[in-house]
Amino acid sequence: MLDLSRRQFLTLLGGAAAAWPLAARAQQPDRIWQVVFLHPYLESDPEVQTRLAAFAQGLAALGWSSRNLRIEHRFAGGDISRIQAYVSDAVRAQPDLIAASSTPIVAALKQATQTIPIVFVIVNDPIGQGFVGNLARPGGNLTGFSFIDFPLIGKWLELFKEIAPGTRRITFMFNPQTAPYYPVFLREFGASSAALAAELSATPVHDQSGIEAAVTTMAEQPGGALIASAEPFINTERALIIALAQRHRLPAIFGFRQFVSEGALISYGPDTADIARRAASYVDRILKGEKPADLPVQAPTKYE
Repeated sequence: MLDLSRRQFLTLLGGAAAAWPLAARAQQPDRIWQVVFLHPYLESDPEVQTRLAAFAQGLAALGWSSRNLRIEHRFAGGDISRIQAYVSDAVRAQPDLIAASSTPIVAALKQATQTIPIVFVIVNDPIGQGFVGNLARPGGNLTGFSFIDFPLIGKWLELFKEIAPGTRRITFMFNPQTAPYYPVFLREFGASSAALAAELSATPVHDQSGIEAAVTTMAEQPGGALIASAEPFINTERALIIALAQRHRLPAIFGFRQFVSEGALISYGPDTADIARRAASYVDRILKGEKPADLPVQAPTKYE
């Protein structure tokens, strides 16, 4: 595995330079391929930095460098309006490929273009959300790598039995705007919670006051526990959620290890760096002539 520093990474992939116009590309004796990568979080987020480094390592291992590839990264910071603006800018630039993380970004891209190849990195329920028609043969201009495998929900509930045997009430906290797949999650939770003999509730939140109210209310319930959805809004507000859970001594499980690095109790989920590294292989294959329609959507292979 290559060990790339932040400076080396930016040098390798051209930093955040804007995509070149088509006319400028045509003048290059050796073609420089243009890719836009849209991220739901802030650039300074450690989780983002981990994914960026892994993605760069994956590309470098396949022979890509600043001599033949230019990538423009955009970071939305969980802002829906900014996501829409970045998607419009990316499609208008007509790059050779767009890479994208999170449901809101991929959903916006799905509406904005049916021609530019798109590799999604870390999204949930790609069939249920209409991103692809079939996992084995996506059939359109999108393919990529999913995140939550729904049987993982049962694992979260098993962990509650281990770390907090008295758990009797579990709430699933999410923002409907950034986790529109929540109905599927709730169905899976309902099917899995019987084994834990626990009541399940859904807690949609839209702002910090909603988060505080949700955590406080659940902490007042005997045997209360929290599952925080692995999605852009919850990730952006994780410092508040972690602090509230600690203050109220509320057992809480998260999907990203970054939460635990910052003080949360426990996380269990796919290795996001591994997914980002694997996504580089699809960028490579598509730029070399393969079609997204023929590349199967892949599930996570490593969990931590």
